[in-house]
Amino acid sequence: MSRLELTRNPPLVAALKSRYPQLVILVLMLAGYVFAIVAGLIGTPVGSSNFSIVFVWIAWWAVLILAAVPLLGRGWCAVCPIPLPGEWLQRGAVLGPSREKARGWNLRWPRPLRNIWLQSASFLLLALFSSVLLTTPLVTAVVLAGMVIAAIALSLVFERRAFCRYLCPVGGFIGVYSQAAPVELRIKDKPVCVACEGKPCYNGSARGYGCPWDVFPGGLTKNTYCGLCLECIRTCPHDNIAINLRPFAADLEGPSARLDEAFKAFVMLGSAMVYAAVLLGPWGALKDAAFQVGTRAWSIYAIAFLAFITVVLPSVFALCIPPFGRARAFRQRFSRLATALIPLGLMAWVAFSLSFVLNNATYVLAAISDPLSLGWNLLGASNLSWRPMLAFALAPAQTLALVGGVVWSAHITQHAAAEARVSPIPVTVYCLAVAVVLLWLLV
Repeated sequence: MSRLELTRNPPLVAALKSRYPQLVILVLMLAGYVFAIVAGLIGTPVGSSNFSIVFVWIAWWAVLILAAVPLLGRGWCAVCPIPLPGEWLQRGAVLGPSREKARGWNLRWPRPLRNIWLQSASFLLLALFSSVLLTTPLVTAVVLAGMVIAAIALSLVFERRAFCRYLCPVGGFIGVYSQAAPVELRIKDKPVCVACEGKPCYNGSARGYGCPWDVFPGGLTKNTYCGLCLECIRTCPHDNIAINLRPFAADLEGPSARLDEAFKAFVMLGSAMVYAAVLLGPWGALKDAAFQVGTRAWSIYAIAFLAFITVVLPSVFALCIPPFGRARAFRQRFSRLATALIPLGLMAWVAFSLSFVLNNATYVLAAISDPLSLGWNLLGASNLSWRPMLAFALAPAQTLALVGGVVWSAHITQHAAAEARVSPIPVTVYCLAVAVVLLWLLV
């Protein structure tokens, strides 16, 4: 399948260049985000009945994992409200570029931190407290508010969207899995970019802002660091930016040799396995340990959690890589072959989310009926009793997702192994073993 340029459609291009449609969606998202914070602060402390818990960790999570990331890649980042207040303050404007200089210190992000290590660390930090975060409205509200405050603070200190690019725990895993999505933003003609004076797509112009994600579109080869903010489409004087439909996982056929991206693949895959065990497994002691933050049992759980993700999974994977050559060559082979874990990791999250969402979906209508726990019954469903949805289809769907993930990863392994000049069999067996464990945990 060749790429299909969606931006050949004039009405679509006009809609993308106009700031108003995106602004309307962003403002609505911001209003919903603030409402979720308020609901977490003043609503019922019962997680399954609180709007913040239900809409963030059930409704939004379902849309994100089951549809937005697999199909649109960075599509959520295009309408995410978290950076909005900080960006407005930084720019001194809500819509088009302001004549004023950027507010704040406008510093460059430190060079040693221009990677996704901090994003992996922030995700792991939240994951350690996931049992409390997913069930306690006050904690969810504090985390949601904290992310906005952090984004504002970084916008006033550093240039562009430093929080989104280098710190956001959600943006980190979206970026890794967006490589599998069938939507991309790319330039149409490279010589046009080379000859372009001033590079307004990166530096900005009267038409729009320089890339908020600190990416030069002319060098863009994968989705990982492009937030689909659409500024480059607005600023390019040559209409040389396109949004394309392409084959799934096109980015993964050119595997990355970056160790931070490889580590992120282990973080996401390992977290899905731990979440499945803790939140869906039958082990009461494990659930209690994960929930009792600050206790000795939780400390043991936290150490085991971090060791499993950062040591056990990568170490076993390293045994699948031939040890010949220098350390740098081994590290590059390790990183390239770790790309094969991305499809399996994405399907692991899909399988986990199907169970988590379908088992808790009935709480959504009840939360809408009484979003602030004031005794309302807007939809007549505030007293709706819990029942799982599509229980008959859950296990087959999870099995299909994980089997598909193994097949998909095996295909990517072929490309990565050919580039690294090693056999694909050990990594394929590794993926198969992980999928078997996930099937045991989920099905």
